[in-house]
Amino acid sequence: MQTKTVNKTEKQQNTALNLLILIAAMVVVAVAVNLFTGGDFLTAKNVEIIVSNSVYPTFIAWALCFLSACGYTDLSMGGVLVLGSFAACAFGNALGYPGVVLGGLAAGTLLVCVNFGIFTATKIPSWIASISLALIYEAMSVLLRTAKVTKRYVDTELSREVRALGQFPANVIILIVGLVIVYFVYNRTTIGLNVRAVGGNANVSKALGINISKTVLAVGLIAGLLMGVACIVQESYNGKTFAMSGLTSIQMIFKPLAIALLAQILQKRINIIVAVPFCSIIIYGVFNIMTFFGVPSGTLQDVFLGAFVVVFGIIGQAGTKEVVK
Repeated sequence: MQTKTVNKTEKQQNTALNLLILIAAMVVVAVAVNLFTGGDFLTAKNVEIIVSNSVYPTFIAWALCFLSACGYTDLSMGGVLVLGSFAACAFGNALGYPGVVLGGLAAGTLLVCVNFGIFTATKIPSWIASISLALIYEAMSVLLRTAKVTKRYVDTELSREVRALGQFPANVIILIVGLVIVYFVYNRTTIGLNVRAVGGNANVSKALGINISKTVLAVGLIAGLLMGVACIVQESYNGKTFAMSGLTSIQMIFKPLAIALLAQILQKRINIIVAVPFCSIIIYGVFNIMTFFGVPSGTLQDVFLGAFVVVFGIIGQAGTKEVVK
């Protein structure tokens, strides 16, 4: 027992040390870039922009971490983000902050839970089913934006009077509270343990008495709540969300996916839940640097984003012998 306690303490100390090293490396790079940009990179306004842009993708990346841990892939998250943001806007303009919160949470949670209900009921591979769901959610977003009855509710900006949840420093407070809660759920609860067990080997988990269906549905609920928060913060920060079609909503989860993959690489040294917000700042910091150096957004930056996802995926799966889901 004493040996286990010592090993646990040593592991926690190593994790803390690795986190400090990561933060120190980020600071060194930021200072160097600041020198190259003539002091423009580390201005209070630019740092605020980087941090604020990284908040809602962090919640999406956390949701992706739960999905990955359970062995699922959901490509409809972008469509969920669009519809959840529509709900946060429509109810927020009508009811104020309670509407923003309840609209975003209800829509995000409901849609992701529907996804996982379909995954478990049909046994269709999640990536196939989620592509179909993405098309459905995109069609719904276009219909809501064009129909006379709903157009005036969703094709508008969220009132500036109820956008504080996406602005600094409220968004950072939400991020910190989210980190504490998600870390506890993922690492300190039975459901967190069950999720990782099912993702590791569903057959062994079932033999050990873990209810696979309930665990998967619980993942859907947790991921849905995280997506709900992402919808709230995203709409509050950007003010307006546009309908998408032709699977373009998948682009909305590319950066969160890159964040989750980078955190997966670092999880041997740093707890993956803790790594995610730092990886989010790194990713958005890199794109901010590209903008400073004149790399066009929407073209070359997308090329770099695609390269990041591929490279992080390759490194993250290095040494994996079995089939990667």
